[in-house]
This record gives sequence, structure tokens and C-alpha cells, in this order.
Amino acid sequence: MRADTTCMFREAAEAPERVRIQLAANLAHVTSLGERLRRAPPRAVVTCARGSSDHAATFARYLIETRLGLLTSSAAPSVSSVYEVATDLAGTVLLTISQSGASPDLLAVVSRAREAGALIVAMVNAERSPLAQLADELLPLHAGPERAVAATKSYIASLAAIVQLVAAWSGDQSLAAALEQAPQLLTRAWQLDWNAAVARLTTASNLYVIGRGLGLGVAQEAALKLKETCGLHAEAVSAAELRHGPMAIVRAGFPLLVFSQNDESRAGVMELATELAAQGADVLLAGTFLAHTTELPTERTHPVIEPLLFAESFYRMANALSIARGHDPDAPPHLRKVTETL
Repeated sequence: MRADTTCMFREAAEAPERVRIQLAANLAHVTSLGERLRRAPPRAVVTCARGSSDHAATFARYLIETRLGLLTSSAAPSVSSVYEVATDLAGTVLLTISQSGASPDLLAVVSRAREAGALIVAMVNAERSPLAQLADELLPLHAGPERAVAATKSYIASLAAIVQLVAAWSGDQSLAAALEQAPQLLTRAWQLDWNAAVARLTTASNLYVIGRGLGLGVAQEAALKLKETCGLHAEAVSAAELRHGPMAIVRAGFPLLVFSQNDESRAGVMELATELAAQGADVLLAGTFLAHTTELPTERTHPVIEPLLFAESFYRMANALSIARGHDPDAPPHLRKVTETL
């Protein structure tokens, strides 16, 4: 199987164009929604998502809290769908993110949140889905049909939608301008050579994926993709948490994939990567350069946009790694595209 023949490859390669379409199509609505939220600020934001969409929600939490100073928390869907408890969400924004918009547990959360008085903002790819119908404010992802089990372009589209919303809400013109450059930067990120990671991870059994702040959601997403497409046991860990126990299993040659966007978190991530490399760990570093590590080339831009570019470069590498490890990235065992969690 050639890497460029997979559905995962083709769909991930579409991300730059899909983001370009989304930003133009949603601009007027997002601008209006940003004004609405400034006029009537919510008391908090609650995110609701599963899988890759929940990793996008991690990114949203860090971006909203750092740019708007607004408390943001992740909903536990089982509270509504299993325990049937109505949480007090009056005066909040429920930001729900989904590719399919069809999972029963997410719909249960949204229905109860509406009854409690929350403003429902839905970022969803399936514009005619049940979730889209429940939304007060619908921001379509415009990712187009996504057939590969492993979500790629819809994840990057989710990150772009989050950035566009927060830029409009906060009135951050520099962030909005940086986002306008994202489609061309994603195209360049897709072309970057991460074959060094393929070579290092083809025979790996375990892996940590490290990120912090805005990079943590991409670390979570990368770990998921390595598990589902490559059969590689990967665990996402915050750089702030690795010393709180997980570092105990790091030995000489233990692989770590580290994402480091150029913001306030970089100093701590670099300090950790330096320590890991000194211990003999096999550190694969995206975002910056450090001696005694393997540099994965990245595009430099606004630190909020860099995680989108990390994800795009990573997806191409993960697709190739899956094939190198003898897997079919389009047919992960025991999985299907739409997971309807109850």
C-alpha cells in the first residue's frame, strides 16, 4: 500500500482548502456572534465533545481562558446521558464540537443544557444533523464528507473555527490576521518531512506525546491517532505533569514526541526536553530545536496557529507510520466512523 493512496492521506491533505472555505463562509456569522458575546458575557463556557472533537475542546479551553479570562470546563456527558442529572448551566455558553452531530450522549447534554438556559454554540460538520438542529448558534466546520475512521480535516477545521470565534469575541485583530494565513501555512506544513519520526517509531511499543497549554490538545490528538491507526500504545501527557509520576518509566531509548508552540509554555517544555534527552530518551521535537533531540521541521507563525500546523504535519507522518508498521490507516480494528455513545 502506498501512503498517498489512503483515504486518511487524501482527507488530511484537504485541510488547507477546507479551512479556507470555512473561514470565508463563517466570517459574518462569527463576527456577529462575537459581538453578541461581548454585549452579554456568559458566566462560564462549558465544552462538550468526544474523541478528536474533545481534543479540540482542550485547545478551546486554553484559548478561551488565556484570551478572555473566562472560566471554561469540560462537561461529562454521562452526567446527562447515564445519570440523567440536570446541571445548572444557566447563563453559560455550551460549546459543543462534533463531526457527525449524532452521538446520543452529546445530544442528551445539549438538550438538558437548553432546558437549563445555556446558549448552545455548535461546531459541527454535518449541517443537517440532530445536533445542528438543537443549536442556537451553528458554526459549520465545512470540512466536507470525511470517510476515514480517523478524523483529520474535521479536527483541524474545529481548531480553526475555535480560533476564529475567539478572535472575534476578544476583538484580537492580530490573531484574526494570523488565522487568515492559516490555509497557506497548512499547505506548507503538509509538505514537511517528518520521516525521521517514521524511522524512529516503526518498531516502538510505547510512547509519550507531550504538549502544554495550547499544544496539549494536539498531543492528545496525536496519541489517539497513533493508537487507532498505528497500533502503537501512546499516552498524551502535559509537560507539567510528566514529573508527577509518568517519568518513572522513561528509560534510555524511550520515545517521546514533543510539541512546543512559541508561547509562554515553551521555556518549561524545553527544560523538560533537555532533561529527557540527558537521560537518553529518544526525543522527537516539533516546534523548535534542541541539541541531542530529533528535530521535526515546522512552520513558524503566531503561537495560536502553530498547533494547527503541528497537527497537519503529524497526520501525514502518522499515515506513513501506520503503513510502515503493517497497518491500514483506513481500517482500524474494532472501530467505525460514527460512534454513538449512550
